[in-house]
Amino acid sequence: MKILATLPTKGRDLRLDLFRGVANWGIFLDHIPNNIVNWVTTRNYGFSDAADLFIFISGYTVAFVFARMMLERGFVIGATRLLKRVWQIYVAHVFLFVLYLAEIGYVAQRSGNSGFTDDFNIRGFLANPAQFLFEGLILRFKPVNMDVLPLYIVLMGVFPPILWLMLRRPNMTLAASGVLYLAARHFGWNVSAYPTGLWYFNPFAWQFLFTFGAWFALGGSGQAMPFIRSRTALVLGIGYLLFALVMTMAARFDGLRALIPPEIYGAFNPNDKTNLAPYRLLHFVVFAFFVVRLLPRDWPALEWAIFRPAIKCGQQSLEVFCAGIFLSFAAHVVLVEVSGAIWMQIVVSIVGILMMTALAYYRSWSKRVDKAPKAKPAVVAAG
Repeated sequence: MKILATLPTKGRDLRLDLFRGVANWGIFLDHIPNNIVNWVTTRNYGFSDAADLFIFISGYTVAFVFARMMLERGFVIGATRLLKRVWQIYVAHVFLFVLYLAEIGYVAQRSGNSGFTDDFNIRGFLANPAQFLFEGLILRFKPVNMDVLPLYIVLMGVFPPILWLMLRRPNMTLAASGVLYLAARHFGWNVSAYPTGLWYFNPFAWQFLFTFGAWFALGGSGQAMPFIRSRTALVLGIGYLLFALVMTMAARFDGLRALIPPEIYGAFNPNDKTNLAPYRLLHFVVFAFFVVRLLPRDWPALEWAIFRPAIKCGQQSLEVFCAGIFLSFAAHVVLVEVSGAIWMQIVVSIVGILMMTALAYYRSWSKRVDKAPKAKPAVVAAG
């Protein structure tokens, strides 16, 4: 079939790195309960949050990187390179999974606070470690806050044939993804978790946001650009973002909630994150359209020093994400066992972000060192 997708321009898109870094910071802050600093994250001001941004950018990046490889080197090579990346992410997930379990179990034992094991869903693991470890390796058992990477692994693992089709029929592929999304919501399709329940991020629903990101990278943004730049999109988009802000704030402030008819409030609260509610999906799409409209790829501010830490964290996203999960529990322990004062909430949040940023800079430096050509040994002439 003829290639119909439009490949993105070669070279790094710093907007992706910037927003992926911000998403990593937001996920870290959102995973710290009772933390005043997470009021700066997007989940408090609309239906979507950092997780939506992370999955969308992941889909965009996968298409950005591997579509050209498939076309230039063939489907088999492109697919195997993509699956190699899936394996790397899976190994990182397993490494984080073991460290995270050890961290929670050790702290719970040393502090005598068994609430940690219940709050983070590892009591069953402590009672039957072999079974729970196996279920964790096949992605069915997940401690609290470890739901994003399994979703990412599954979506990337099944993506090679989807990417092949999207290169040839991008709009049809997105439409098929949308049908699966609607069917999953209608019929209640999801994946079972262990020991009970379902996946927190329903992959049958969230695959649409991932696929939408890939479609956006492969010419979708260009197709949508006349609408994105229209006055209609601007007015409707602003109106919807304000509506989402009011609905989200109403869930946090009883006075505002009392002003909203119960049937309207109940349609949007609680926010259905598991199945990626349509209003949540629309909120993110509006946000993405606004970013494309207001922040061009060559936006000069992307070179400003103030954005470099977030960009660096976005460029080393996997390592930073894993560190953020580990550090979020450590920050929670400090707030529970040492002090939950506002000043401590600010301190653990800032320290965590600084540590994530330091790791990103170290990994960037380490990769440059590994790629640097080896110096030739000096030849000493015989005297």
